[in-house]
Amino acid sequence: MSESDVKQVPYGLWSSKLGPKMLAGELRLMDVAWGGKGRTLVWAERVDGRGVLMVQRPDQAARVLNDELSVGGGVGYGGGEFDVRGDEVVFAANDGRLYAAHLDKGSPRPITPAFGRVASPAISPDGKWVAFVHTVDDVDVIAVVPIGGEQWPVKVAQGADFYMQPAWSSEGDRLAWISWDHPEMPWTATRLEEAGIDMTGDVVRVAPARELASEEDVALQQPSYSPDGRWLAYLSDASGHWQVMLRDRESGQTRRIARDGVEFGGPAWIQGLRFYDWTQDSEAVIALGSVRGEHHLERLGVDGSARKLPGLEEYTSLAQPRVTTGGAVALIASSSRRPSRVITVAAGNVQVRRFASSERLREEELSEARPVSWTVSTAAGEEVEVHGIFYPPTHPGYTSAGKPPALVMIHGGPTAQRVMGWEARNQFFATRGFAVLDVNYRGSTGYGRAYMEALSGAWGVADVEDAVGAASFLGREGLADPERLVIMGGSAGGYTVLQTLVDHPGVFKAGICLYGISDLFALQAGTHKFEAHYNDTLIGPLPEAAELYRERSPINKAEKIEDALAIFHGAKDKVVPLDQAEAIVDSLRRRGVSHFYHVYEEEGHGWRRAATIDHFHRSVLSFLKTEVVY
Repeated sequence: MSESDVKQVPYGLWSSKLGPKMLAGELRLMDVAWGGKGRTLVWAERVDGRGVLMVQRPDQAARVLNDELSVGGGVGYGGGEFDVRGDEVVFAANDGRLYAAHLDKGSPRPITPAFGRVASPAISPDGKWVAFVHTVDDVDVIAVVPIGGEQWPVKVAQGADFYMQPAWSSEGDRLAWISWDHPEMPWTATRLEEAGIDMTGDVVRVAPARELASEEDVALQQPSYSPDGRWLAYLSDASGHWQVMLRDRESGQTRRIARDGVEFGGPAWIQGLRFYDWTQDSEAVIALGSVRGEHHLERLGVDGSARKLPGLEEYTSLAQPRVTTGGAVALIASSSRRPSRVITVAAGNVQVRRFASSERLREEELSEARPVSWTVSTAAGEEVEVHGIFYPPTHPGYTSAGKPPALVMIHGGPTAQRVMGWEARNQFFATRGFAVLDVNYRGSTGYGRAYMEALSGAWGVADVEDAVGAASFLGREGLADPERLVIMGGSAGGYTVLQTLVDHPGVFKAGICLYGISDLFALQAGTHKFEAHYNDTLIGPLPEAAELYRERSPINKAEKIEDALAIFHGAKDKVVPLDQAEAIVDSLRRRGVSHFYHVYEEEGHGWRRAATIDHFHRSVLSFLKTEVVY
């Protein structure tokens, strides 16, 4: 494109090929594994709210395996969709049952009864049994069932409040798993446990479980036995970062094989997370390393060696690695300018197996993200470094005078992180002339345990300080127009949006709140089992911290909101009920504050339907043009 073809158009009014319908049509890639003899690829994807299991044999087109069933783990926030061994796959379905299917023939057959919800199926080495996580009436267990479904499931572990990540030993005679109890979360303190299992006769015999590892204020996850049976690997954050640990099964001695300053794990919000996998020779694990929101793949040898794997330099976000018998690695990969894909990499050569989107935009038409940091002065008088990821406005066909408006994005959780991967929403705005800053405020993961714990007791304070600091950073660095800043977030991020507008009116010209929390008392009273004690850490236990709950609930100070505000909520939201949005909207209406409010009748906590995603982005763009651009 020549300079004469570049048009002078105000920021925020650029035309982009990345339209709402394209975003609505994107697939969400959830997990990937090897089947057959290590040459067949199986992956789970979600589109328009339905989970689909795809199978791709060598030199054949991918096909759908699960017919009308929707694939998806049903425990907690989901995850743990499927497992595959040989030509058999077992998956969790939306009706709460496990199904088994051959990769080539026949229809999926149910192997567990129709009650409760299931996740994280793990097929035994001989292919005859399936271990899984089951929950009913808020009681969680680990159970095993024959892959043919001819017997009732047998409980292997019970009594803990939560379970995740069951893993078979290479001999098939032991199971390891992770458990934890209230008031802990899976990123604060968990246990690694193991039990022997005898399935040689008609009756399953389970030995008493024993605890292999646990420490106060240490989180463990993802147990995995080496193929040769010598090692039991797992992740631990005892060093201050998630690192790979090796337990010698004969001696019981444990040692660390990862590197300082690199994160090799993350918060287990969902079942089925996988941050590493064993090589078939048992000499190393292939692990995902993360530094400042950017991922890489490392070979961590049991001898202590470590080296990055080549071929993935163009990808900055990686997930769910699986190693096959030939050494190839399958995983989900993306970058800020490259939408998610299922890829395989062998000897540095990358092959794309599935595209999550049509990828109609060239990379030069998209914004290239970069990590940034800024300093915040806290209420306690300390200077702290805060991290984020910045997307400059980008379009080869447009130029604008002055500084752009900016969206300051606040992620949910709050124990979560934005990484240097594909964020379609950010590109939707950046290609229209908005700067975008993802804020990894204190409390976010990916920067060590101390950074995550900096939000303990300070939710509604530290995250707000960091959001306001982000606004100052954008103006100070000349990255955006300080008079045209917007703060946007969902769930816990929506809470930060409301709390910021309450405590710091005028810093942002407008706010956008998606299924956000406004009443901390109501959240505590009505939340689900997983987060029943989450606020004990973030704010404090009740009734001792009642005054803090009152002070930090935006609904109690809603009359202080003066800036324009758009609120979106799902009518079926069970995590943050609709009345939390209604209370804020009532205050805005009563006082005549400019606002936009929309309820999606068929949505819960987050958007899953294509029609919702399409409408949401059109509505936000209209709101921004009215309140910020003009």
